[in-house]
Amino acid sequence: MSIIFDEQSKVFHLQTSKTSYIIHLWRGKYLVHVYWGKKIKTPDISNAVVNRVGGFTPNTDNEDYSLDYMNQEYPTGLGTDYRVPAISVVYADGSRNAKLLYDGYKIMSGKPKLQGLPATYVESDEEADTLYITLSDKLKGLKVILMYTAFHNLDAITRTVKVINESNDNILLEKVLSASVDFETYDYDFIDFHGAWGKERFMERTPLRHGIQVIDSKRGSSSHQLNPFFIMASKDANEEYGEAYGFNLVYSGNFTGGIEVDCADKPRVWMGINEYDFSWKLEPGQEFQAPEVVMVYSGKGFGPMSRTYHKLYRTRLVRGKYRDEPRPILINNWEATYFDFDEDKIIGLAKAAKELGIELFVLDDGWFGKRNGDDCSLGDWYVNKEKLPNGITGLAKKINEIGLKFGLWIEPEMVSVDSDLYRTHPDWCIHVPDRVRTEARNQLILDLSRKEVCDYIVDTIGGILQESDISYIKWDMNRNMSEFGSAGLPADRQKEMPHRYMLGLYDVMERITSAYPDVLFEGCSGGGGRFDPGILYYMPQIWTSDDTDAMERLRIQYGTSMCYPVSAMGAHVSAIPNHQTGRVTSLKTRGDVAMSGNFGYELDLMKLTDEEKEEIKAQVKQYKELRTFVQAGDMYRLKSPFITTNNDGNDTAWMVISEDGTDIFAAYFRKSCIVNGGIYRMKFTALEPDSTYEIVGENMKYSGDELMEIGLIVDMWGDYTSRVWRLKKI
Repeated sequence: MSIIFDEQSKVFHLQTSKTSYIIHLWRGKYLVHVYWGKKIKTPDISNAVVNRVGGFTPNTDNEDYSLDYMNQEYPTGLGTDYRVPAISVVYADGSRNAKLLYDGYKIMSGKPKLQGLPATYVESDEEADTLYITLSDKLKGLKVILMYTAFHNLDAITRTVKVINESNDNILLEKVLSASVDFETYDYDFIDFHGAWGKERFMERTPLRHGIQVIDSKRGSSSHQLNPFFIMASKDANEEYGEAYGFNLVYSGNFTGGIEVDCADKPRVWMGINEYDFSWKLEPGQEFQAPEVVMVYSGKGFGPMSRTYHKLYRTRLVRGKYRDEPRPILINNWEATYFDFDEDKIIGLAKAAKELGIELFVLDDGWFGKRNGDDCSLGDWYVNKEKLPNGITGLAKKINEIGLKFGLWIEPEMVSVDSDLYRTHPDWCIHVPDRVRTEARNQLILDLSRKEVCDYIVDTIGGILQESDISYIKWDMNRNMSEFGSAGLPADRQKEMPHRYMLGLYDVMERITSAYPDVLFEGCSGGGGRFDPGILYYMPQIWTSDDTDAMERLRIQYGTSMCYPVSAMGAHVSAIPNHQTGRVTSLKTRGDVAMSGNFGYELDLMKLTDEEKEEIKAQVKQYKELRTFVQAGDMYRLKSPFITTNNDGNDTAWMVISEDGTDIFAAYFRKSCIVNGGIYRMKFTALEPDSTYEIVGENMKYSGDELMEIGLIVDMWGDYTSRVWRLKKI
């Protein structure tokens, strides 16, 4: 087993292929965090664990130690530990001092499902072991079960928490984090992935400092602004060197993650549901299940950490038909037509797409209700017969006859004030009585904490999928929450609404995606505003950003790849001047950037020159040859587009290697041309030094060591340029 418990030393030792995670049961009461890092033998606990009492710190239990100086596994507040707690509760008598003491353990093969929540999984019990440690406040009837899963062949450990009320009274949960880890030194950096609409997941690195550094979302979604992923890295860490501890929450709503460095220079790292606007009334006998945190350690830099996340998510988070199948090349009509289209225009675009080798046509916003702009009809999921007289069924049939699959855009979580749905059910939106219902993009959010609302979405969207031959759904969500409130909840449960919304959303997604397993679902939230593992559990890919400018996408896709695989990223070639930045880049550069994702187009094919059509044909042919291994390969980042003290961000490079090492796709990008800028080379990595590699289409062969140590000259001229290579091991 990958998890053992030593009765004599009272040590839990979790082991993955290359890492160890060690917990000590201190004096039969408290869980002490001992170690997480490179795989080691079980240590001498008398040497590994240090506990003491400092000035102005009360002794715990009036004994010779203090929780304030102890490295803990799941700390509580309002006792002798003054750092950020993992859980906060209010008992029926108003007291808040939860004293959670050790109450047993269990080790099982495999990994359990989480009730109502997305999570990583195993396909056989031999892939992982799971440790359950029970903590109890027996005076108050509160039980907390900590769940750890160690994967055998991947350096990943997952953590989650279940809270159970075994008392005869209600218990109010004010905070339930999914994971907390204490370290002994703060000689690390904090790396987060911030952004906004159109500039998601920009990498930011700052030194740890005393006090609290935190990332979070209070917007009702994981957000464009801060992704639920961060890294604690050693000062010298880069792609190939140094320590990297990754933390990623499998959740799509309000979250918090951060690091507190205390007066003894020790960092406490945590992640879970944001306590902002959160509480949960736990009635007698009820349970509360927290989301899962995926934790990955690498002692050899960011690259191995990222590739662990990539493989885990590709193979044991994403589910269904398209987990293992290549994704189709699509054309989306949005930037070609926006709301201004009819059936003839759509058919014309589809015919043009077929001639270029494209496989899937996606009809975006504007096909339903009286939708000719973004000010009406969300919630009215019936076809606009003025635009599409033969309906979605008839249009899909015509698209299929052309030789393309058909896909459709929906935004099922939203409602327009100008809609039949809102006029019939004005209380179905998230709102607070007697307060203004703030609109964004002229829309409100349906209250998915209510079962009848969830059932309506399942029935209406399911009806569309049942009636028509639809192969793809783009599931959008175009605003954040405001006026958090639900007409379906009593006053003392209003702060449960944001989490109940997420449970409702996951229920809706589970019911729809499982009922239509042959449909490829793609998540979207104004681009990458809900790019998180929770969505990937239901939808194998997510629209990475509404910003399709090739130069901006270098940073967006590079930052996203720190945690999420190429197979998760929607990446399209769009029109120029770019609709978000106004920048003009070549069709080649736009295509080369987009090939490091799920490839497609968003432009008016009817306006292309003959030369552009031929180039797109070549791109489509090229990607069809690449996608079988690019979407399932190992990604290596070689040059960063982010500006740091040691990097000007002008050049970006990455490569993807097939799992068997025989196929390589490499790409090099330059933003600005530099006169007399010196010699630039593409130096590969992770090749076999003694093997020979052929550059496909160029009739050139090189040894692996030459490609890695000398590299290939990058022959580019001009701004916004790119160079790609396809290599095969001979």
